[in-house]
Amino acid sequence: MAKIAEVVAKSVKPTFSIELWPPRSPAAEAKLEQALPILAALHPTFTSITYGAGGSTREKTHDLVLRIKRETPIEPMAHVTTAAHSKSELVSILERYLAAGVENILALRGDPPLSGDLELPPGELIYAIDLVKLARSLGDFSITVAAHPQGHPDSPNLKVDRFRLARKLELADMAITQFFFVADDYFRLVDDLDKLGVSKPVLPGVMAPTSLKTLERMAELSGAKIPDRVRQLLYGAGNDANAIKSIGVGIATELSEELLKRGAPGIHVYTMNEAGTTVEICKRLGLG
Repeated sequence: MAKIAEVVAKSVKPTFSIELWPPRSPAAEAKLEQALPILAALHPTFTSITYGAGGSTREKTHDLVLRIKRETPIEPMAHVTTAAHSKSELVSILERYLAAGVENILALRGDPPLSGDLELPPGELIYAIDLVKLARSLGDFSITVAAHPQGHPDSPNLKVDRFRLARKLELADMAITQFFFVADDYFRLVDDLDKLGVSKPVLPGVMAPTSLKTLERMAELSGAKIPDRVRQLLYGAGNDANAIKSIGVGIATELSEELLKRGAPGIHVYTMNEAGTTVEICKRLGLG
């Protein structure tokens, strides 16, 4: 078993990792089946597997994590969320992963559904740091947490957000950021954590935006700000899917190049299960 945080911390060259979604429909399943071998050929350092709002993909996430662990050379990182779960349910989820040889998790509070205005019911554990503590008590997990370069939308201000993240990283091993579009926001986050005595790896999360509507909803949930330039580029492409995809890849590649040039430890790509855009980003960066 490979502890991802240790691999990232010790890597002599930038890492390249990806995020995948468990399929929710036959069409989505077919898309993932087509994408998996293509993405595996990029030799990502790891792949994180998302967990649907309120545990809506609980078994699908578990099954995909185990499949990747057993059938591919990619090391999986399982998302686990506190929202809508009791402590005993979380214990069961974590113990199942340990029994299956999965020791890398991303501990999250959880977000509302991407579509609609539904709110998530709270879980018995309120914050992600509570899940980190629970996982630590159960076994030798390598624990990653989420970071928000521009601040979590529920934090009263950036100072409080940074303090809370620093406390999580005192117990966890690594952080992955939500998507963002300005490199300075990432390096300001890293500098702020350093001033708080935290120097654990923080991987920047990068996304090639291919839908302005979806991007706006995701930004609302994550606290990310969409620069006017990004809006204008996507809006200007109209309904031309190929043009939008090309613009999205260009935005993600340009940001990634600056991040790596200035010393980021790697790039984590939010693939949206799109193999084509991820391959193009990887190719342009010379990673994988």
